[in-house]
Amino acid sequence: MNLKYGKPLAAALLSVGLLSAGSALAAVDTYIVDPSHTFPSFEADHMGGLSLWRGQFEKTKGTVTLDRANKTGTVDIEIDATSLDFGHAKMNEHAKNVDMFDVEAHPTITYKANRIRFEGDKPVEVLGDLTLKGITKPVPLKIETFKCIMHPMKKAEVCGANAVAEFKRTEFDLDYAVDRGFFPEVKVLIAIEAVKQPKP
Repeated sequence: MNLKYGKPLAAALLSVGLLSAGSALAAVDTYIVDPSHTFPSFEADHMGGLSLWRGQFEKTKGTVTLDRANKTGTVDIEIDATSLDFGHAKMNEHAKNVDMFDVEAHPTITYKANRIRFEGDKPVEVLGDLTLKGITKPVPLKIETFKCIMHPMKKAEVCGANAVAEFKRTEFDLDYAVDRGFFPEVKVLIAIEAVKQPKP
């Protein structure tokens, strides 16, 4: 390398690299989950098709990132298992004990994803892993609706989505009453809102 031009060239290449890295980072938007507008809920069978029981978790926190330029993103959600609510005090007590969710031993449920699939400009599927009762398995989430607005009260962009997933609870050591004919299939419905964070 010509010493006369070597250092300026190296500096220029470094600048280009830093600008490219900066542009990549600038393309990623970070959103903090709004716990007052985020409620994972689920439907589970009662008595082999007699009816559906519905419950939800009252406490959720987490972070979502969206890279719209590259059409991907990440999800990192933490659910407080002790906040489970069926709207039925006796059922709440039973569901939290060792027969079912065993919240004393497993107080937290997590969902983590490093990929969000887009169609056009909108995310349509999250490809991630659910950890429930200490067991981690892939559970994709289908995004049924997605919308972002400039929130009039928060004075920031807020994105909201409704997502659904289905899995067998027996895969997560939730075997209660399956031997008595209860169906193991569970449908999860997630309503989520998240607030865009300022760039650093």
